[in-house]
Amino acid sequence: MSRASKLTLAATGLGTAGIVYFVHWAQEQDRAAMHRGVERDMEKQRIRQERQAEFELQKALEREYLKLQTVHSTTDDPQTAGKNPNTGT
Repeated sequence: MSRASKLTLAATGLGTAGIVYFVHWAQEQDRAAMHRGVERDMEKQRIRQERQAEFELQKALEREYLKLQTVHSTTDDPQTAGKNPNTGT
């Protein structure tokens, strides 16, 4: 085998190995990126569930407080219409 053919075979083998390595590396990077996306989605769901639980707790507290006290709307009261709420006039 001539020297040129040996160099061509070696270069082709190294090129092929480099391409295989790069494809493998790119697949690992894509897999890691997808996994980070799943982790972000799970974190968003956890936060959403916490906020929903807090909202439900606040609604339950509001219902409990409304049972204990009477609340009047100041926007619908005709006696206070046209009066400045800061000065009472």
